[in-house]
Amino acid sequence: MGNGNTSMDFEENDNKALLNSSVNLKKSVKSIYIIKTIFSFLYGKRKLNIINYNKKYQNMLGINIEYYKNISGKEHIGKRNGKGEEYKLKTNLLVFEGTYSNGKKNGKGKEFYNYGKIKFEGKYLNGVKIEGKGYNENGDLILKLDKNGIAKEYYKNSKIKFEGEYFNGKRWNGKLYNYNGNIEINIKYGYGKGKEYNYNGKLIFDGEYINGERNGKGKEYKYNEIIYEGEYLYGKRNGQGKEYLFNQLSYEGEYLFGEKTGKGKTYIVNGDLKYEGEFLNGLRNGKGKEYDNGKLIYEGEFLKGLRCGKGKEYDDKLIFEGEYLNNLRHGKFKEYSNGKLIFEGAYLNGKRNGKGKEYNSDGKLVFEGEFYNGKKWNGKGKEYSLDNKLIFEVEYFNGKEEKKIHIEESLNEKNKEYFYIKKYFIGEKLNENDIKLCFEGELLNGKKWNGKERVYKSNGQILYEIKYLNGIQMSRKLFC
Repeated sequence: MGNGNTSMDFEENDNKALLNSSVNLKKSVKSIYIIKTIFSFLYGKRKLNIINYNKKYQNMLGINIEYYKNISGKEHIGKRNGKGEEYKLKTNLLVFEGTYSNGKKNGKGKEFYNYGKIKFEGKYLNGVKIEGKGYNENGDLILKLDKNGIAKEYYKNSKIKFEGEYFNGKRWNGKLYNYNGNIEINIKYGYGKGKEYNYNGKLIFDGEYINGERNGKGKEYKYNEIIYEGEYLYGKRNGQGKEYLFNQLSYEGEYLFGEKTGKGKTYIVNGDLKYEGEFLNGLRNGKGKEYDNGKLIYEGEFLKGLRCGKGKEYDDKLIFEGEYLNNLRHGKFKEYSNGKLIFEGAYLNGKRNGKGKEYNSDGKLVFEGEFYNGKKWNGKGKEYSLDNKLIFEVEYFNGKEEKKIHIEESLNEKNKEYFYIKKYFIGEKLNENDIKLCFEGELLNGKKWNGKERVYKSNGQILYEIKYLNGIQMSRKLFC
């Protein structure tokens, strides 16, 4: 390894040497600095996150590099100690530089915003700021801590916001002022009740505090409008609460660690119920019901905000019931019209796909076979007249009508095939005036054998006539 090889691919001998020495390396690795040094020779780079490119060598050493990849500086395995830097995951932007002791920030340090501007500069004790200055994203002073634990917070116009004592990095004893300089909250031993304002002096919170954080009941405001009222715990929405949009109720229900979690209801702007059911981390999750203009349109299971699992759809009455995946009908399904079953079978990506059965409004089976993207694909179907008599039997192959036979009531007539001009769909009735005789004669093994065939134009006029004898076209007569 002393030849300065910087390749990401190692020779076979290097692999064997590294593998044989892995046991000793595991015992000798005492700090992140040693890990960096070892892998710098292997990769020819000094950045620790390069280790992430080759998991094989991490596994050989038995070390979880993911734990270290955003730390730079000396560190005992499992505990940060000495000078170091922290970087934000994915972006690799510096967020802290300073000293550590027993895994916590201790001593001098600096915190940074994403774009490099200083957020706080001062001293830490066991991870808590004890002395220094804090700045907003524009560089304005917003916090001043002296070595005796006395703190001052400022609005962006340099007016005092809070003056008093901090304990464990939080407001403990002191006074909180509004933008006009008037006292809004007297905090004693971390507890208080009052109002909180943003840097522009706009009211953003009115409620209870414990240990310098929002705890208990309170209200939040934005642009002078209420956006939330309910319970807090450790500074976050927790328990029962309500959200508002344009001063209209948009959600009411349960919260956990600042997110909608548990049972709740959502509403549209006019106040109509949109959803009621279970939430997880702000998304519909579990069992719930959807509404449109106050009417139930779906009830069933949700996952990460989408219909997933078993469910039912309604349009005043039940119209679908089955399985869903990512908001689409997917799996076994049943369809209804006016409360009557019209289809049962499989769906894929929101369309009929696979085996299924289709019924008319009188409950008679009209098709049984395979569907593809919502179309009848392979199978047999039946068509009925207005008086519910069977008039056609149809065979489908690859989505086309391969064979269509007219069923006569009299069994004495010869086999006849018919076609009709007007196309129709499920639920429409066949007009007998549109039926045209297209072949009359004898069939043999499904082939026209002896008889006459007529071919028509789209307007129903005859185009030509063909005579068959022993399966052979004997003549063709053209009509103008």
